[in-house]
Amino acid sequence: MNLNDNEQELTIVNEYVELSMSGSTGERSFADIITSIRYWVIHSITIPSLFIAVWLFVSTGLAYNVFGSPRPNEYFTESRQGIPLITGRFDPLEQLDEFSRSF
Repeated sequence: MNLNDNEQELTIVNEYVELSMSGSTGERSFADIITSIRYWVIHSITIPSLFIAVWLFVSTGLAYNVFGSPRPNEYFTESRQGIPLITGRFDPLEQLDEFSRSF
């Protein structure tokens, strides 16, 4: 490598720095990304896979187990058919205790 090559490399680096200082991040534009074949090859597999995975997660009932929410047939038991509604203004904690004991 001689001095001329080094000067040329420094010129290229300086031009890049000047371009990046003017506001460009150097990343591809969104329009360029979504019009590329590579984007659609990758996402034509991942997007449907994501929908299928979520559908299986919910339809198998695993979502109820993971998040701890009751299944639709567990909201009302044989012993408790009423809605757990707090009616007392001055004793809500006592009513909450009664509701929690019935679970």
